[in-house]
Amino acid sequence: MQIGILQPGYLPWLGFFEQMSKVDIFVLYDDVQYDKQGWRNRNRIKTIHGYQWLTVPVFSKGRRKQLINQAKISSTSTWNSKHLRSLETNYRQADYFDDLFPQIKSLLMKKWDYIVDLDLSLIFLLKEYLGIKSKIILSSSLKKKLSTNISPELRLVEICELVGGNSLYEGEAGRSYIDNKIFEETGVHLVFQQYRHPVYKQLYGDFIPYLSVVDLILNEGPNSLRILEGKNLAID
Repeated sequence: MQIGILQPGYLPWLGFFEQMSKVDIFVLYDDVQYDKQGWRNRNRIKTIHGYQWLTVPVFSKGRRKQLINQAKISSTSTWNSKHLRSLETNYRQADYFDDLFPQIKSLLMKKWDYIVDLDLSLIFLLKEYLGIKSKIILSSSLKKKLSTNISPELRLVEICELVGGNSLYEGEAGRSYIDNKIFEETGVHLVFQQYRHPVYKQLYGDFIPYLSVVDLILNEGPNSLRILEGKNLAID
């Protein structure tokens, strides 16, 4: 059984959902250290002027070692209204705007205390729209608490074993830091993602890759899963 393990993110990019679509169980790794400059609380959309960041303000000062599932959203900002305004302004002319924007709006207008809960609600919404059938599990919900005094590779192996997996579909970036020998020794087959970003219909001129999957869905609607899985033209 093939497993994917990724940290949750805010309105994730296409490659996140490609990994999810290729595995039997997709583990959201929510009990590791929160990375301030990562993708847990931000992503990009396309505008007439190029790309724009959508960032959810998260308390981080003095909380350097907090875990992802401990990171709290700042309640002093109107970030949600700003994000909705940006999405509506830049995508209301997209062919499938009405298919998804109302559901996103409903979620963003709720009060969220923790970034992980917001991320999860949006991930499940996007997964359902795309029609991805993989089972999602939170690493923090595993019955056995994960070891803390072992290497990152052994922790991934441990997660695979706990959910019954014998193969890990790992992101391309993992090639630069994962020790393949550890997986060979433990019998968990390691497969690296080789994602070629697809080209699809966008508003506003030249194509911009590596945006939130929302950009794909609002422009391509029900074709989105086929496209993000690479079943059309791709860029290098």
